[in-house]
Amino acid sequence: MAKAPAKPEAADDAAAPKKKGKLLIIVVILLLVVLIVVAGGVGALLLLKKDKGGTDEHAKPAEAQVEHAPASTIDLTKPPTFVPLDPFTVNLLRDEGDHYLQAVVVLRVADPKMADSLKAFMPEIRHRINLLLSSKLPSEIATTVGREDLAESIVLQVNESLGFPSMTDSRGRTKSNGPVQAVLFNSFIIQ
Repeated sequence: MAKAPAKPEAADDAAAPKKKGKLLIIVVILLLVVLIVVAGGVGALLLLKKDKGGTDEHAKPAEAQVEHAPASTIDLTKPPTFVPLDPFTVNLLRDEGDHYLQAVVVLRVADPKMADSLKAFMPEIRHRINLLLSSKLPSEIATTVGREDLAESIVLQVNESLGFPSMTDSRGRTKSNGPVQAVLFNSFIIQ
C-alpha cells in the first residue's frame, strides 16, 4: 500500500505544468488584446489629428513652423508711418440725384523718410485721388467691399504718381510694390 500514495503525487506534478501552460497562454492572449486595443487607439488618434490639420505640422518645433510662414510685407520691428491727407470733398457721379463724398484719408508708408518725400508729390497725389473719388457712383462705394476696392485703387494711383507702376500678378489682379502700403479711411461720409 505504500505505492498507492505515490501515484497521486505524480498526478499533481503532471497537472501543475498543464495549469501553468494554460495560465501562460491566457496571459499572452490578454497582453495581445491589450496591445491591439492600444495600437488601435493610437492609430485612431493619428487619423483624427491628420484630418484636423495634420500631425506633421504640430510635431515640428517652433523654428520649423516659422520657416514656412508667409513673409510679411511689413517689418514688425519698425512701426509703420502714417501720412494724413487733408479731407476730400467731391461730387459723386449722378446715380439717383446729387451726392457728395467727404473722406479723410491716411496713407501708410514703410518708413518716415518716405513720408517726407510724399510732400513733394502731394499736388499730384491729391489730384489723382480727387479724380478717382469723383468717378465713383454712390452705390459702388456704399458697401465695405466697394470701399476696400477704392482703397486699393488709391494705393495704385499714389504709387504710380511716385514712379512705381502697377503690376499684374498670376491671378490677374493688379498689385503695386511701391512705398505706399495701404490707404485708411478715418472718415467716410456719403450724402
